[in-house]
Amino acid sequence: MMKTDIGRFRMMGLLEGGSLLILLFIAMPLKYMAGIPEAVTLVGSIHGFLFVVYVMLALYTTFKIRWHFMWLFSAVAVAFIPFGNFVLDRRIEKKFS
Repeated sequence: MMKTDIGRFRMMGLLEGGSLLILLFIAMPLKYMAGIPEAVTLVGSIHGFLFVVYVMLALYTTFKIRWHFMWLFSAVAVAFIPFGNFVLDRRIEKKFS
């Protein structure tokens, strides 16, 4: 998976999507239900870093393999939706495999 530009992008999408799920479904409940705000601080920082790398890799992949800009728009849009990156990954896998 890490040998091609699309493979690297897909892997980063899965990492970024997973960090969003951890932030929403583990860290946020720990903050508001268990009174542990440090969970959001730590996981939020990691997620923010992964998001920036994901967007930069999406831009790189778009220009490197001459993706249509709709793929770039979709990649950025799904990053804000829980499980969105996993759905996009399936579509990319079907289209480019």
